[in-house]
Amino acid sequence: MADTKFDVVVIGSGPGGYICAIRAAQLGLKTAIVERESLGGICLNWGCIPTKALLRTSEMYRDMTEHAADFGFTKIQKPTFDMKKLIGRSRDVAGKLSAGVAYLMKKNKIEVITGEGKFIAPDELGIFKNGKKQQAIKADNFVVATGARAKEIKGVLEKDGKNIWTYREAMTPSAMPKSLLVIGAGAIGIEFASFYSAFGVEVTVVEAQDRILPVEDHEISKLAGKSFADRGVKLLTSSGVKTLKSTKTGVEATVEVNGKAQKIKAEKALIAIGVAGNVENLGLEEIGVRVERGQVVVDSNYRTGAKGIWAIGDIIGSPWLAHVASHEGVICAEAIAGKNPHKMDYGNIPGCTYCSPQVSSVGLTEEAAKQQGYELKIGRFNYQANGKALAIGEGTGLVKTIFDAKTGELLGAHIIGAEATEMISTFVLGRSLEVTEEDFFNTCLPHPTLSEMMGESVLDSVGRGLNS
Repeated sequence: MADTKFDVVVIGSGPGGYICAIRAAQLGLKTAIVERESLGGICLNWGCIPTKALLRTSEMYRDMTEHAADFGFTKIQKPTFDMKKLIGRSRDVAGKLSAGVAYLMKKNKIEVITGEGKFIAPDELGIFKNGKKQQAIKADNFVVATGARAKEIKGVLEKDGKNIWTYREAMTPSAMPKSLLVIGAGAIGIEFASFYSAFGVEVTVVEAQDRILPVEDHEISKLAGKSFADRGVKLLTSSGVKTLKSTKTGVEATVEVNGKAQKIKAEKALIAIGVAGNVENLGLEEIGVRVERGQVVVDSNYRTGAKGIWAIGDIIGSPWLAHVASHEGVICAEAIAGKNPHKMDYGNIPGCTYCSPQVSSVGLTEEAAKQQGYELKIGRFNYQANGKALAIGEGTGLVKTIFDAKTGELLGAHIIGAEATEMISTFVLGRSLEVTEEDFFNTCLPHPTLSEMMGESVLDSVGRGLNS
């Protein structure tokens, strides 16, 4: 017999889960949330938030060591850093936000249940701690939002927690390593490469694709690669790690580069080859939930094939992004409440990489737009021609806009440079509102700002650039 009955129980308190729970509670549904670790999930505690705190620290260090003289500061000694405090600050930031989620649960009268959830029946969830059942709860609706973990390849790329890391270990090192091998040049790998290289760590990045940040526009990826190479980061693209092992002094890898094997030694290695959804040990398939290739199958409102069972976030597949999970959570809660929620537009999802320089994008790349048969008008504006960028010492970067030549539709926007991850929101909103290049032409943007470059890039797409 179940101890408690709810309208909605959300399993997992990451950015998808806790937002879904809040929206459900707002709609008058009796709601509970189940979490086995800390409120906020991986993103808040071990992903998005603490990594940004670390990256901000590395940016400050780079400014002090490389750019202070450019701003007129003289006789600046190279700063030292306290590793314990450096890491401690990022953990404090995560802790404060986790406490904030706890406050939001209390404010919205959402019951927080600590433990691991496993389905006993389609309408009943067992709560386990250390393998022992503590209680059972019933609900009319369950939302599975258990997130994802770092992907590993058994027998080839597996962490040992000491010398071979995933993102968790990379966020909490006891000391700064002298050298680091990063396997994977997506957002996670490149952000950590940016962080560690800023502190003088000898970083080597191995990527199977032909460029770093391979999901980005080719031109943007190329500029990012040049920036990293100029800072001394060794980039091995079109390459694969065949073996990786921990040694007494660090790690040793066999990497195939251009068809030839070479040995690479480093003090530490970071596996950053993607994520895998946490679909195991939930009893999903026993209650009729379809799981294909490690992903839960859902419809456009996030219903699974089992009555009353829903799923959102990383466990339903790419894009594996916190803001996507949150938005899915809102739509899911509204569908449960019998509303008529809007459908998620997966073609208008912003992507952000918080390396230095930052990279952001939305919509189609130039390559994808051409493959889809569009006739294009492409605009560009370089940071070096922007007054604000030069004033703050950030003259390296590019804004690139891609329009349909026939209709004026904004097909895609891509930015590399300072505050790129903030500026992309304007283009996301523009695509949501279906604005055309003409709408951008008629908009008066503030000066002096970095955001002016967005308007200039649009003007350049029709040969009307005013400052280039």
